Amino acid sequence: MTAVLFGITLIASAGVGVVNMITEEPIALAKEAATKAALTQVLPAFDTTEEKALTIDELPITVYTATKDGNVAGYAVQTMTKQGFNGVVRLMVGFTPDGEVVNVNVLEQSETPGLGTKMADEGNVLLGSIQGQNLENKKLVDGKLAVKKDGGDVDALTAATISSRAYVDAVNRAWMAYKSVAFGIEATDSASGATKPADAQTSEPEAQEGGQNE
Repeated sequence: MTAVLFGITLIASAGVGVVNMITEEPIALAKEAATKAALTQVLPAFDTTEEKALTIDELPITVYTATKDGNVAGYAVQTMTKQGFNGVVRLMVGFTPDGEVVNVNVLEQSETPGLGTKMADEGNVLLGSIQGQNLENKKLVDGKLAVKKDGGDVDALTAATISSRAYVDAVNRAWMAYKSVAFGIEATDSASGATKPADAQTSEPEAQEGGQNE
């Protein structure tokens, strides 16, 4: 009986290993293609990119410096936060060389359908609050972007303030990373002081009651 179980386990493990070997390269290629697509959506026209890995708030951040004809065309930052209503939110944020936000691409999110998921919609209010603007000129709270409920001037998604705060937190981290690479400004921790409310485990509409009045 022991030999039979061992044999079954060995065969199953070998099968998993073979499947992993077969799928590893396609997964890596798909991930690379998705990254390239996101870069083209958030950057001005460019020829090549050079990436630099940073760690902010113990989270991995990647800055892509894009060049065209030998000159810097812009910066794209793959950023993230763990403050989403349902966990991780990952963004690609594009900046012009002087800090104007070109575009934001939502790479990953698992927010409430029809509420927090609207952060990925084209022309959503979060993007509309920062696109085409230099974040230095925004209404900052302790030097950071913030939604209106927290004293800033970023419009929150209706009935999804937690998701909106997460989006802003990730953008703040991207902005910090951009300044670190573009101007050598040290990237410090605590990109955003926003905290998840204690009742964040309730359904998002209940947690954000009154959000339509923001």
